[in-house]
Amino acid sequence: MRFGFDIDDTLIDLRQHAFHLYNKKLKKNISLDVFQTIPTVEIHAPFGLKDKEGGQMWKDSMEEIYFTNCPSFPDALKTLKQLEADGHEIFYITSRPKQFCERTREWIKAQGFPVKDENFFCGMADHEKIETIKSLYLDYYVDDKPTVLNTLLGLDTKLIVKDQSYNRLETHRRLVHWSEFKNVL
Repeated sequence: MRFGFDIDDTLIDLRQHAFHLYNKKLKKNISLDVFQTIPTVEIHAPFGLKDKEGGQMWKDSMEEIYFTNCPSFPDALKTLKQLEADGHEIFYITSRPKQFCERTREWIKAQGFPVKDENFFCGMADHEKIETIKSLYLDYYVDDKPTVLNTLLGLDTKLIVKDQSYNRLETHRRLVHWSEFKNVL
């Protein structure tokens, strides 16, 4: 089968990693309980930042957020390695900015994820990401972002939402823990 995966907040815990960095940079100690209730993809509101300030903070911190010690979700790596060992094709489709694509691919490989260069797609806006997903004729696609998943409704691809505080109202198949991936299928 053909499996497609978003990276950020699907395979790796990027927002929580960034939340810790924001706490450090802003000399705050906002708890993870607050993080777990943020109803948006953006994480700046609990820090008292307006949208423009929050957007600038993210932009100024992207190198550190993307390429430091951001952890993968427990069992995500194990799950993808098993899919590869079982003979399935794995595709990565991320909207990370173009200037970070090569480093992102190398970083994901360095974390141990099974990556074939020709199956790594990066540096696109959401509408381009959607067209890429459609063109790959995937059997399953996993993402955290409701706007991406909802645009793919009607395809033969089975959609799975990686559970996050901002997508709890979505009715797609839900993946809470990667150890449950096979059960979600």
